[in-house]
Amino acid sequence: MGDLLFQDISALLAADVGGSGALPQQPSADPPEEAILRTRLKHLQAEHQTLRESYAEALAAAVEEREQRLREQQQYTARLQQLHRQNELILNCAGDGIVGLDAAGRATFVNPAAAQMLGHRADDLLGKPLHQMVHHSRADSTAYPPEQCPICFPSHRGQRSASGEDIFWRKSGQCFPIEFTRAAIVQEGEQSAAVVTFRDVTQRRLLEMRLRQAQKLESIGQLAAGIAHEINTPTQYIGDNIRFLQDVFEDLSPVLAVCREAHEALQHGQSPAELLQRAATVFASLDVDYLSREIPLAIQQSLEGLERVARIVRSMKEFSHPGGEEKQAIDLNRAIESTLTVSRNEWKYVADVETDLDPNLPPVWCLPGDINQVMLNLIVNAAHAIAEKNGDDRSQKGKIVISTKTDNGWVEIRVSDTGAGIPTHIRDKVYDPFFTTKPVGRGTGQGLAIAHAVITERHGGTIDFESQVGHGTTFIVRLPLGKKTHGGETK
Repeated sequence: MGDLLFQDISALLAADVGGSGALPQQPSADPPEEAILRTRLKHLQAEHQTLRESYAEALAAAVEEREQRLREQQQYTARLQQLHRQNELILNCAGDGIVGLDAAGRATFVNPAAAQMLGHRADDLLGKPLHQMVHHSRADSTAYPPEQCPICFPSHRGQRSASGEDIFWRKSGQCFPIEFTRAAIVQEGEQSAAVVTFRDVTQRRLLEMRLRQAQKLESIGQLAAGIAHEINTPTQYIGDNIRFLQDVFEDLSPVLAVCREAHEALQHGQSPAELLQRAATVFASLDVDYLSREIPLAIQQSLEGLERVARIVRSMKEFSHPGGEEKQAIDLNRAIESTLTVSRNEWKYVADVETDLDPNLPPVWCLPGDINQVMLNLIVNAAHAIAEKNGDDRSQKGKIVISTKTDNGWVEIRVSDTGAGIPTHIRDKVYDPFFTTKPVGRGTGQGLAIAHAVITERHGGTIDFESQVGHGTTFIVRLPLGKKTHGGETK
C-alpha cells in the first residue's frame, strides 16, 4: 500500500514539472512552489518509509502469529491424538465391558472386554441393535420386549440412566448374569447416545450363594442344641410309650395263648370249658379297664411324637436347603412356620408366639433359602430382645407376633416383639454389618445386615421397623407379589 502511494505522488510531481520525473535544476533559489513540493515530497518519502517499516513489522508479526497458531494447532491436534490414544488404551484395557450406543440402540463402540464376554468379534456388533444381539430373551428363554429393556432403551420408560442386575446372552447361546450401568449422553436436551458398562458377576453370585449357605449352616449349628432338645423330648415319651406297650403285651400274652388254644379246641370239637375257666382267671389278674384306656392313649401320643419329630426334620430340611439363584413361587406362611419350628428352642422359654397368617396369601416369588434366613434372624432377634428386657426373671414371658397380609401388589410380613426396643441413637446403624449391642458370643451383627441386603437388593423389597423403647419393636418386610423379571417389572 505504501509503495502504491509513493508511486502516485511521484507521478503527480512528474506531471507538475513537465513530465520529466525530476525537479529542474536552477542556479538560483527555488521558486516557492517547488520548495513546497520538495518539502512535501520529503515528508511523503519519510511517511512512506515509516509505512513500509510498519507494514513490514505488521507483516512479520502476522506471519509470526500465524505460525504460532499453526504450532498451537499442531500441539492441540497432537494432544487430542494422544488423549484419544490414551482413552482408547484405557477402554481397551478396562476389565469391564464398555459399549457405546446411538439413539436407536445400535452399538457404536465395543471394547475388547465386552466382545470377549459376549463371545462376539467387536466388528460383528458394531452397527447392530445391542438388544437384539445380546439381550433378546430372559433367563427362562421368554422374549424380552425392547420397550421393557432398561439397558438399551431406558428412554422409552422415561429414564436417562439405569443400573442394576440383568443377564446377557453369549453368541454360544448361554446366558450369564451381569451388573450394569447405563448413562445417557444428552445434547440440546435430547438423548443422542449412551454408554453401557457391565461386568460378569457369575463368580460373585456363586461366592455369595456359598456364603449365604455357610451363614445358614452356621445358624443351624447355633440352633443345633435346641433342635436336638426339641427332637429328644418327643423321642423320650415315644420310647416310654413303646416300653409300656411292650410290658402290656407281655401281660396279654397268656390271654392270647388261651384264646388260641380255645380256637383249636373248637376246631377239633372239644369243649372249651376248661380253657374258658383259665381265660377267666387270666382276665381277673388284668386291669382291663386301665389297659383299654391307656393303650389307645399311648399309641396316640406315640403317633403325635413321631409327627412332631417328622415336622422338625422336615422344617430343618426346608430351612437348610441351598435352593438356587432363580426365584420360586413359595408358600410364605409355610416357610414362616418351618422357621418357627427350627428356632423354637430360642424363643419358647422367653416368649409365646402368636401367628396371624393370611390363609389367602398367594404364592410369593422369592429365593426360599434367603427368605428363611431373614425370618430366622428376625425371630431370634425378637427372642433376644425379650430376654434382654426380662433379664433373669423367667416368671413372665414376652410375646412375639408374626403376621402376613397382601397390600396393593405387595405381601407384608410383620414380626413384633415386646422386648426392650431400639434406642434412638443407634437406629441408623442397625443395618450396618457387624454392628451389635449383644454381648460377645451372642451375636455377630450380621443378622439385620443380611436381612436388609436380601430384601432390598435381591428381592426389590423394603424392610423397616417401628420401635418404642421399653415396649418393643416391629420389623416390617414388604416383598413384591408376582414374578419379578430381570427388567424390574412384575408379571
